[in-house]
Amino acid sequence: MVVINQMKNLNFGENNSPEISLNSNLKRWFSRNLGLWRSNRTYFLDEKQKTYNLCMNINIQALENKSEWESHYKFTWYPEKKYDFFEENPQFKETGEMRAFLKGHQLMRENFYLSKDQGISNIKQVDEHEMIFESSYHDWYILEHTRLVDLDNYRYRVIYSWNKNKLKIVENHHEIRIIK
Repeated sequence: MVVINQMKNLNFGENNSPEISLNSNLKRWFSRNLGLWRSNRTYFLDEKQKTYNLCMNINIQALENKSEWESHYKFTWYPEKKYDFFEENPQFKETGEMRAFLKGHQLMRENFYLSKDQGISNIKQVDEHEMIFESSYHDWYILEHTRLVDLDNYRYRVIYSWNKNKLKIVENHHEIRIIK
């Protein structure tokens, strides 16, 4: 696996001026994801050779921008009900919050889902409805495909997570918009 942004360089370019790489399609795509989502998830964990099904709620909010050239977001999540999954797999966070902002074709994260470390996710646009996020931190490499479907009322996400070049976690999320 190739480690993305090994130097963790979060300070590139000037925050007070527009960048040529500013991508309005990316900002528009993120704005289409705002709101409360019900996330029906399937996790396959390689080490346990076990599959889990659970339902989470995800709220995606736009925050006031620190810079007029950046879009800031807050992602919060919590389970629909109590699941043994979180007791059996304490590395997964039952509830949480992540703040992030767009800079060019990257999502600058204050923290990752399985870590408190800040970092960068590189973003590739497949088409107007789908984005691919590539992230790496510690010994993890994560590849996530997120696709908006049916006038943005549904999302489908598939996430592959490798640890030390071995596929450890496969996730499928079918998400239904509850509130825009």
